[in-house]
Amino acid sequence: MSINSACLELLKPFEFTYDSKRVSLPLGAQRLLAFLALNSDGTHRTALAEELWPDCTPFRAAANLRSALCQARRIRAVNVVDIVGPRLLLSCSINVDLHRVWESGRQIMAGLDPLPVEWDELIAGLSRELLPGWAEDWLIVERERWDQMRVYALESLGQQFQTAGQYLPALQAALAAMAVDPMRETAHRIVIEVHIAEGNIASAVKRYQDYRSFLERELKVAPSRQMTQLVQEMIPIRSE
Repeated sequence: MSINSACLELLKPFEFTYDSKRVSLPLGAQRLLAFLALNSDGTHRTALAEELWPDCTPFRAAANLRSALCQARRIRAVNVVDIVGPRLLLSCSINVDLHRVWESGRQIMAGLDPLPVEWDELIAGLSRELLPGWAEDWLIVERERWDQMRVYALESLGQQFQTAGQYLPALQAALAAMAVDPMRETAHRIVIEVHIAEGNIASAVKRYQDYRSFLERELKVAPSRQMTQLVQEMIPIRSE
């Protein structure tokens, strides 16, 4: 990455940097850049104003958009927003952390060969939330999309490391996936399989029992037959 680059961070509290220096932006400009980063094809001005300021009149929302656009375009030496007719787009010169990590997730699910040596950085990127602390309605679906992407990528990464016999990164990836969605069984099963492969039968059984208790407490359901058989093959699980 060039040192004279503009970077937009969304997988943490919002931050915009240029030439490695943090640029302070008003909230309106922050929301504008974040929205455009999440809609790479661009957005019509009218729709954009309505999304960002849904409680305002169309006239007021349009005025707010003009103000935010002016604030964003005051950043010196870098083009931040492109205007193509009635549509606004985030400039392709802006490095967005979400875009980088999303592409890494796609590559993981396509199969990594060889597996990354710096796996901890990869897992850390996929573990981050999208704009934590923001309460905008338009972020609800985007957060769900991001959570689905990262949990599948983390599970895939865990399975690939497990197959390769690299158990620590397999466990770390699976535990990160569990933190995103503790209900999903896949990551719990990866952890159990790793414990079994390492000969840690007691750890495998405890993980199964903890997950079974969690499902019973939260949803009144039991783990799948596949998961139960996985542990029963090693040691009988007493029914409660």
